[in-house]
Amino acid sequence: MSDFKLKIVLSVLTGVIFSFVFILLAFVLPAQKEEPTLMKKPSNILEEVSKSLRK
Repeated sequence: MSDFKLKIVLSVLTGVIFSFVFILLAFVLPAQKEEPTLMKKPSNILEEVSKSLRK
């Protein structure tokens, strides 16, 4: 009976530690890299209208 309890306790502790590691990794590692977006100036009237409509 004590072997069974030991296995249960060890499996619960392993699950808790495994979950804790993944929770820490979720906070430490970024979800995606922030890449700078380049804003291009409109070169013709159609691009200017399109840009003003998006705003």
